[in-house]
Amino acid sequence: MLTLRRAAGVRCTGAWELVHGRIEPEEPPADAARREVLEETGLVVQRLYTLAVNPFYLTSHNTIQMAVVFAAVVEHASVVMLSHEHDTTAWRTPTAAIKHLAWPREHEAVRYAMHLLRDGDAGAVEDVLRVPDA
Repeated sequence: MLTLRRAAGVRCTGAWELVHGRIEPEEPPADAARREVLEETGLVVQRLYTLAVNPFYLTSHNTIQMAVVFAAVVEHASVVMLSHEHDTTAWRTPTAAIKHLAWPREHEAVRYAMHLLRDGDAGAVEDVLRVPDA
């Protein structure tokens, strides 16, 4: 699992997290996921799977938001190129990722992804949970 540490001067400085971001107006969630992976890491998504939809309260806007959660598979030997939001990365085992990730819902996402992709793909539910290529 690729984990990223928030850089100085951005929200949650020093927190370890997974790639995440916002959906642009008129942008489908899966396209936003692919874009965010590319923008934050320079990696190209090879396969994308839906995992969950999580509600959360955004205190800065006093709104309840919905986060669409995906699992992205990228080329194993890829070189990570960070955006200004993060200052370092670490590829970790799922167990190690959970120990470092700041957000509890990301712990849950790691568990979901490892269950879903335990055999390398989504098996019998591949046709439902794999997002078609863009």
